[in-house]
Amino acid sequence: MPLSQNFINHVRIPENNDWVIFILLGCIFLYLFMMNIIERGANLKDFLLQKYFDASNNLPSWIITSCVTALTLAVLISQYIPIVPKYIADLSVLGYQLNKFGYSLVIVILFYFVKTTLGFIFYQSIGDGKKWLVFYFTSTKFYFVLSFLLIILCVTHYYFPIDRNKMFLYYLFFFSFVFIFKVFFYLFHKNNVLPEKWYYKFLYICTLQIAPLLLLWKLLFF
Repeated sequence: MPLSQNFINHVRIPENNDWVIFILLGCIFLYLFMMNIIERGANLKDFLLQKYFDASNNLPSWIITSCVTALTLAVLISQYIPIVPKYIADLSVLGYQLNKFGYSLVIVILFYFVKTTLGFIFYQSIGDGKKWLVFYFTSTKFYFVLSFLLIILCVTHYYFPIDRNKMFLYYLFFFSFVFIFKVFFYLFHKNNVLPEKWYYKFLYICTLQIAPLLLLWKLLFF
């Protein structure tokens, strides 16, 4: 009888990504609800091209778009964060602990909440509070389109045979392009969403666009 034997398991255990489908279907349901109920049956073209003074229910549309963006972004980046910090992983609520997706979602929500709060304070402090309403109305259109791109990336990432290590570099290029495009989108949009004075624009881009991204990167990847 041989002293040792080598056993090779040829059975492949497929990765269970049903949770991704459930989240993406929930996001699509939210958008269907928004377009049919909140936006009163508006089609995609009308929604994207509508003017601020012709729009209604801007706040609910902004909230839903923000929720979908946060969910899809957390789904995508959760596979790349190295670990959940120990002081977070050790927390338990009703017997549940945060996994990588839960941690990513909490950080992304916190990121957008702080960023939105600081943006509101910024517009109020410079005496341009009315422009804040136009700003978040305009940003809703941008993030609506971005969220669909994130949905496509999530499907590709989890359900197609790709090299995830190589894709991380492409994701960095993609989000860098999105960030640069967003800055120019805000700068040259016909709604004039940024403050009129150039130094306020510079202050907004540096403190409320670049700095929060650096903080988000540190919380997720360090």
